[in-house]
Amino acid sequence: MDWGNVTAEDLIDALREVDWSSPPRPLSEFFSRFTVPRSYAKWSSRLKCNLYYYRTNYFILITVILGLGFIRRPLALVAAFLTALSIAFLNDSFAGTFSEKATRTVRQFSPHLAAKMRPPLTPVIRGRPSAKRAIFICGRPRWVFVFIFATVSFILWFVSCGLLTVLWALAIGLLVTILHASFRTPNLKARLNTFREEFRAVWRNYSEL
Repeated sequence: MDWGNVTAEDLIDALREVDWSSPPRPLSEFFSRFTVPRSYAKWSSRLKCNLYYYRTNYFILITVILGLGFIRRPLALVAAFLTALSIAFLNDSFAGTFSEKATRTVRQFSPHLAAKMRPPLTPVIRGRPSAKRAIFICGRPRWVFVFIFATVSFILWFVSCGLLTVLWALAIGLLVTILHASFRTPNLKARLNTFREEFRAVWRNYSEL
C-alpha cells in the first residue's frame, strides 16, 4: 500500500473502523530501528503507516503519560476516563462491542429490559442492507451517549481545575508519539500485517452484500 496517497481523513476513518482490541506490538519491535526520513513524502508515509500499525502501543503510551499527570488531580482522572469513553464511542467496533457486552450482562438479570436494548433493524433497500448503517448503543443512537459522557466530563474538568496539567501531559504524549512514528522505520512485517488487515476488512464488506 502506498501510504503517501492516504490522506489524514482516510487515516482517521480507518482508525475509527478498525478493531482496537488487538494486543500491542512487542517492545522489542516497537523500539527496534530508527532512521531519519530522507524527504517530506517519506516522512508523511512513515508517519501514517506507524500510527496505524502501532495504534495500540501509542494509546497505551499516551495513557501512561496522562496517568502520571493525574497523580495530583484524582478527580480529573474520572473526567479523563469519561472523555476517553465518549471518544471511544466514535469508533464503530468499540461501540458495537460495548453495546453487545452491556446487553448480554443486562440479559442475565432482566431479559425484558435487554430486549429493549437491541438496536433497530437495518433498513433494506432493493433487497440489500443499507450501506450507511447508523450505530446504536444499548438501543439508543450513539450520539446520545457521546453527548452525555462529554457533558459530564466537561463539568468534572471544570470542578477539578486540572485541565491545564492534563493538557501538558497530553501534549507530551502526542509529541512522543509523533517523534516515534516519524523515526521508527516501518519493517516488512508491519507492511504485511497492514495488508492482511485491509484484506480482511474488504472481504468482510463484500461478505455483507
